[in-house]
Amino acid sequence: MALFTFKLPDIGEGIAQAEIVGWHVKVGDRVEEDQPIADMMTDKATVEMESPVTGKVTRLAGEPGDQVSIGSMLVEIEVEGDGEAASATAAPPPSEATIEAEVPGEAAIAEPVPVRPEPAEGIGRSEVEMASTEARQKASTSLGPKDGEVAPALPAEPMLASPAVRARAKELGIDLAQVKPTGDRIRHADLDAYLLYGSGQGYRPAGRSTKRADEQVKVIGMRRRIAENMAASKRHIPHFTYVEEIDVTALEGLREQLNAGRGDRPKLTMLPLLIVALCKALPDFPMLNARYDDEAGIVTRHGSVHLGMATQTDAGLMVPVIRDAQDRNVWQLADEIRRLADAARTGKAKSEELSGSTLTLTSLGPLGGIATTPVINRPEVAIIGPNRVIERPVFRSKEIVAAKLMNLSISCDHRVVDGWDAASFVQAVRKLLEVPAFLFVD
Repeated sequence: MALFTFKLPDIGEGIAQAEIVGWHVKVGDRVEEDQPIADMMTDKATVEMESPVTGKVTRLAGEPGDQVSIGSMLVEIEVEGDGEAASATAAPPPSEATIEAEVPGEAAIAEPVPVRPEPAEGIGRSEVEMASTEARQKASTSLGPKDGEVAPALPAEPMLASPAVRARAKELGIDLAQVKPTGDRIRHADLDAYLLYGSGQGYRPAGRSTKRADEQVKVIGMRRRIAENMAASKRHIPHFTYVEEIDVTALEGLREQLNAGRGDRPKLTMLPLLIVALCKALPDFPMLNARYDDEAGIVTRHGSVHLGMATQTDAGLMVPVIRDAQDRNVWQLADEIRRLADAARTGKAKSEELSGSTLTLTSLGPLGGIATTPVINRPEVAIIGPNRVIERPVFRSKEIVAAKLMNLSISCDHRVVDGWDAASFVQAVRKLLEVPAFLFVD
C-alpha cells in the first residue's frame, strides 16, 4: 500500500487559496478515479474537484468553510501497490468554471418514521397483517437467543401514516411518535388535534405560533463572500443616496404596445427600457460608469457600459454582467437579462459572466418598495435601484389624473461622485423615461 497526496491545483489566475464548500467523501470512504471528492470556491466560482486515483480516503484538509492554499494537501488517499508514497497535483479544471448552487449551512434532516407498507391491490389488510405476523414469528424463531443468552428488546411497533400525512408532519415539525391516533393509523385530523392541544399539555389557542429550536448556521461559501464584500463596501466607501420620483405613465403605455406586437421575442419588463436610458445618459456623466482602485488612487472611467444585474439565487446574491449594454436594443437586452438570470439561478453562469461590471442595477421587482439605499458593488462607484411602480393621483393642468409613478434610487461613492453629478444624471434619465420617444432617437 502507498499514500497518494492529492494537492489543490491552480484553479484560477491570481488565486492563492480556495475555500472548502463541501465534501463528497469522508475518511474511510473508497473513491474511484474521476469521482467527485470536494467543491472548492474561489472568488465567486465553485469548482468540483475529482479524485485522480482509486483508493481509500485517509485524511481530509479541513471542514467546510476552511481555506486551503494552492499546492497544499487536499485529500490523502491510500492506494494499492508498493513503493514510495505518491504525491501529485490534479490537472487544473476547465477555464470556463461554472457556478454551482450552494446551500449556506447544513439543513437538519429528521429521522424517517417507519411506516408499514400499504396492502397491494386485491389483498385485504387482514391477509397482510397475518403474513407480517408469520414473518415476525419465523424471524424470532430463526434468530432467537441461544441457551444462556438474553433476547434483545423488540423495537416498538411503528405507527401507520399515509405519505401525505408524513409529509405534512415533516413540514410542521411534528414527531409522529408523539401523535396519538384515533384509529388504526395517524390521519390529518390527528395532526390537527395535536396542533390544537399538544401532547398532554392542554388547549393551545388558535393563531399561536409554533416554537422553533435555535439553530446555528455556519457562514461559508457564497454567503460568506457576500458578507465580506458588503462589509468591505460599507467600510471603505462613503455612501450617499439620492432618490427621485419619475412619471412612467407614457413609458408603461409604450411597453404594453411593444409587448402586444413582440411575436416570438421575449416579453419586455421595465428593466430593458431603463437600461437604454442609462446607457444614453452615461456619456455625459463618465464619473458614474467607473471603478475606483483606492489603493493605487486611480479612477478608471470606462467607455463601454458593462452592466451588472443583481440577481437573487438560492445561494445568495449574484451579479451577472451584460457586456456592452450600450450596443444592444431593448429586445436583445430582455433576452440577455433572462439568459443571465437563468444561468445564475441554475448554477450555470461562467466565471467571466460574473465579473468586470462597471455599473450595477439592482431591482426587487414586485417587492421594490418606495425607496431603497443599495450598497455599492465595490470597486464600482455607483449602483442604481428602480422601485415599485404605483398608480397615484397627480395634478396636471389644474386637473387630478391617475399617473404611474416610480422612484429611482442611486447610491454613489462620495470620494468620486459629487451629489450634483448624481442628481443631474438621474434628472437626465428621468427626462428620457418620461418622454420615451427620446430613447429611440439619437
